[in-house]
Amino acid sequence: MNHVLCGLAANVSLPSELVDRLIAVADAEIAADLAHRGDLSHAQAVVLASRVGESAVSLAYAGLLTAADVDPETQPDVALATRARRPEWARLIAEDPAVERPEKLADCSGLPIDVVEMLATDSNVQVVAELALWTTPQTATRLAAHPHAEVRRAVAANEATPPAVLAALLTGEGLPPAQQCLLCDREEAPFVHDPQCSRLDCDLPSSASCDGSHESTRHDIQQMAIRNPATPTEAVVGFVEHPSLLLRWALAGRSDLPSEVCARFAVDSNPGVRADLAENPAIDGALIRALAADRDHEVRRRLAHNPLVPLDVLTDLASATRVGAPLLPRIASASPDEVEELAESPNPAARMLVAQRRDLPFAIRDGLAADSDAKVARSIAPHPGLTEGQLRTMLDRYGVRVVAKVAANPDATPALLEDLAQHERSVQKAFREIARHRNASAPALLACLADAQARRIAASHAALPPPIVEGLLTDADWQVVVEAAAANPSLPLAAMSDLIPRL
Repeated sequence: MNHVLCGLAANVSLPSELVDRLIAVADAEIAADLAHRGDLSHAQAVVLASRVGESAVSLAYAGLLTAADVDPETQPDVALATRARRPEWARLIAEDPAVERPEKLADCSGLPIDVVEMLATDSNVQVVAELALWTTPQTATRLAAHPHAEVRRAVAANEATPPAVLAALLTGEGLPPAQQCLLCDREEAPFVHDPQCSRLDCDLPSSASCDGSHESTRHDIQQMAIRNPATPTEAVVGFVEHPSLLLRWALAGRSDLPSEVCARFAVDSNPGVRADLAENPAIDGALIRALAADRDHEVRRRLAHNPLVPLDVLTDLASATRVGAPLLPRIASASPDEVEELAESPNPAARMLVAQRRDLPFAIRDGLAADSDAKVARSIAPHPGLTEGQLRTMLDRYGVRVVAKVAANPDATPALLEDLAQHERSVQKAFREIARHRNASAPALLACLADAQARRIAASHAALPPPIVEGLLTDADWQVVVEAAAANPSLPLAAMSDLIPRL
């Protein structure tokens, strides 16, 4: 791989005439980067596709090749990438002996009726299953009675399948028994897969089994139907006491569960089931408070991400549980009065949570910026609008604990970023934040180049001096060359031209 030319192919500053020269020398790797250029013209796309055939699929997906540019007989994969725009193409691909092409065609929408019929009666079950996964309610209803259980499994996952059909798939009532499954297609029934199977080429699930009733695939059908939001609530609630953990787990995440079902799951023996329930907006206040005392950390953490968790419960959770850094849904939806209440709370966990918002009123933002707790300072440090003085005060007070967060502030000045890059106790994450910052100056970026990970980011920054960028084109780290230096918009035009061979 020519790392420099691959990087140039992605450079937004590469002029059209140099794109033409690069197309003329492109190999498959360079062509892959060229195909994703936002400024590639139709004419350039046609030339690139003719020179490097492997790029035609990507160009078609990007909409850079028209139907007139494609020969479906010699370029069936390219025709598929255009979503088989012409009916005659779809018919041709549906008959393709390479099964992966009809299978890809089956997930295209708007196929002609006769093509849908061809796919629905295909001899390869994977083609029919792919159609079943994406097809219309009418075809899904028909395929629910397909003799192969794998097709029924796909129908159960299709959200367009009518509710009554999904209910029937759960129980099998009203449907003829399936005659085959993928397991008995390849193994003689009865067969139970050994979880400790020693076959190196074995791709069977550890729980696969078939005694002639296709039980493991039937279990998968039920799991897909329970997860499908189109399946009626009354059809799935009967699985609340099911011995299968996977079925109970699938059910616990549904947002339409009655309170009595939620209450049963709150005492389920498996913490994964309880964790899914904890994040489910279907649970009421009493269950939320009960789950807040759950012994499992993940249950409590997931409860903190429930959009309906009361603020007092959330504050208690944040005080004792690592809930994660992102803005929590309940904090994001807090009213102005609730935001003020949280910001004035004597509990630093409450102040830390609300400090994650990036739309705080100026007075609240400034108050939190002067907070006496380091965790609150870390949360508020990236908030837009903070002055250089506020950020420096935070840095003086808390040092290394807030360096990276201060560096992430979008309004950090070039001078502040330079000081952060030279900070005696700066951390690796701070270098990465500085390296990607829009206000980073050349001195700050030069300091970042000393860090292995930040070097890859800094090398792509437009503020890096051109001579430095050129020097990075021979860097020992290929990622610096490919993903950064050669793609740097400040790379001089003359240097770009010199790097591309002339034919």
